[in-house]
Order: sequence, then structure tokens, then C-alpha cells
Amino acid sequence: MQSLQDALYNWLTIKVVAEARPDDQAAQETYELFTEILTEEHTIKEVNVSKDDVMYYVSYEKDNETKKARFPIELIDVMHDQMEQEPEKFQNYPSEKTER
Repeated sequence: MQSLQDALYNWLTIKVVAEARPDDQAAQETYELFTEILTEEHTIKEVNVSKDDVMYYVSYEKDNETKKARFPIELIDVMHDQMEQEPEKFQNYPSEKTER
């Protein structure tokens, strides 16, 4: 099991990508996976994200207590930025459901 900090980092990174690419099936499935890791393995509830010019702020409930984490924007947005800069390397492929 990964640390809660790592799980939040991974979840937030893919959340940014999934929101920017709603028809990217792989991004959506990965976001669902990391959401499940937060809720099932780390028993996190009520996750909220806000952002300013420098940081992402994540607040969440764990063990009936509100907790917070923060991450520099450049660390979280790196995957999305790379996808924007080199779209040919990150093509969307239709899901098997759509192909039928």
C-alpha cells in the first residue's frame, strides 16, 4: 500500500488529466482507480480541491477529522502539460464499448 500523501498526489494528478480529457477512457478509468484507493485503502471521505496561483489544496475527511494537504501546481500539472505539448504521444483510443 502506498502512503496517503502519494495516493493523494497520484489521485490529484490524474484528476487534472481526466477533467481536461473527458473522452479519454484510460484517464477516466485511472481516475476511478485512484479514487477507489483513497476511499477503500485510506478510508478518505469528502475530498475537495481548490487552487490558487501556486498550489493545489486538498481537504478531506479521515477518521471523522478534516485534514488538508497541498501540492505545488507544477508538480501536479506536469502530466497534463506534457500531454498538451506532445499530443501525438497521448492519443485517445475508443473504448471497446464504443467500437461495437
